[in-house]
Amino acid sequence: MRLKYLLLLVLFFLSENLTAQENISKKDTTKFLGWYPKAMIGLNISQIALKNWSQGGDNSMTWISNFNGSLDYYSSNDWKFKNSLILSFGRTKFGEQDFRTNENELYLTSVLSKHVGWTVDPFISNDIRSDLTTGYSYTQNIPVAVAGFFDPAYVTQSLGFTYNKNTVFSTRLGIAIQETFAERFRQYTNDTSISRDKTFKLDTGMESVSNIKFTLAENIIMQSSLRLFTRFESLDVWDVRWETILTGKVNSFLNMNFSYLLIYQKDQSLYTQMKEGLNVGFVYAFL
Repeated sequence: MRLKYLLLLVLFFLSENLTAQENISKKDTTKFLGWYPKAMIGLNISQIALKNWSQGGDNSMTWISNFNGSLDYYSSNDWKFKNSLILSFGRTKFGEQDFRTNENELYLTSVLSKHVGWTVDPFISNDIRSDLTTGYSYTQNIPVAVAGFFDPAYVTQSLGFTYNKNTVFSTRLGIAIQETFAERFRQYTNDTSISRDKTFKLDTGMESVSNIKFTLAENIIMQSSLRLFTRFESLDVWDVRWETILTGKVNSFLNMNFSYLLIYQKDQSLYTQMKEGLNVGFVYAFL
């Protein structure tokens, strides 16, 4: 119930800020024809080193590397082909403990749409989500592997309509097919109703993806993305992924970031998962 109220609050927040941004700026967002590549890499590092320190504490070090790229194409006959790739990997070390993985994600999205003169455009999309490498649970004394590269992997195709008329807000809704692949970690693909050990699971349902990006101040940008997926056999249960990133640009190569990620996915956990981070790091845009 709390999750439903949270989603309603998020949708209200998105709609209010969309209206404000559109009222501020009505600039033309028409693109020239051709390919538009973008790429950015970042490295965030934090460290504490202690020696002969009488007030307690321990040495610590955290590093997170990320890649954010896109490749968009605009054709002469009103086709748009948008691709984005997010890679993130990071590790943390406390005292004499070994390094522990705290970031581990691959997220690839491709959306093909055609402008047909309506408020919304028909589209077809494909999403791929996976860990980059082996992921561990550290709740026990010995780390336990719980995921790996493409194990599990979530691949989703969707067909429907999208609204993408400005640089502030976009959303799409469609009929979706989601495939889940697993090899070692079959708890994500097993069918508990028939007690069968499977490496593949197919779900049909509906998917909604909404994105918003706007400027809060001259050097502060907020980005938020909300993905919802439900299966036709259980329309009252939704997979939720809501990510918000607040970026403050210090100069051309130094950023301060606050990130918040909320995930609810029943086949992963019965509880709502949350992760937040605040860091300062180096960024470099080479495209």
